[in-house]
Amino acid sequence: MRVHIASDHAGFELKSLLVQHLQADAVEVVDHGAETFDPLDNYPPMCLDCAEAVAGDPASLGIVIGGSGNGEQIAANKVQGIRAALAWSEETAILARQHNDANVVSIGARMHTPEEATLIVDAFLATAFSADQRHQHRIDQLTTYEQSGLIDRN
Repeated sequence: MRVHIASDHAGFELKSLLVQHLQADAVEVVDHGAETFDPLDNYPPMCLDCAEAVAGDPASLGIVIGGSGNGEQIAANKVQGIRAALAWSEETAILARQHNDANVVSIGARMHTPEEATLIVDAFLATAFSADQRHQHRIDQLTTYEQSGLIDRN
């Protein structure tokens, strides 16, 4: 499994911990920054790089990390083909994969202990999309809008 990961200053410490954790589990991790701690850095470039990498590598998943995870999720969702979900529990991480086929998880480093965040990430990475037709239909509706601007109301 290949996982793309990115964070700003607020998530830098958690990102470092998660990279070590994932590599210890033989996960191929591609780090999109920040490369060093900079208290004045901005999350959009790193999150957009991470999301673009996931969009270009459909078999991979992504993790974006910030203080709350909100801005990072918003940034990742600007990339066509990305379905980024802000997860705040193992259950929301699992549902994001099962029901929404989310390919990026966003984590708020200031919202969780490192142990909680690790469990959320592990749950996200271990869960597959259910492929249930009703869930797929909803994803297809979003994709139609993303690609054409047309709203499929059926």
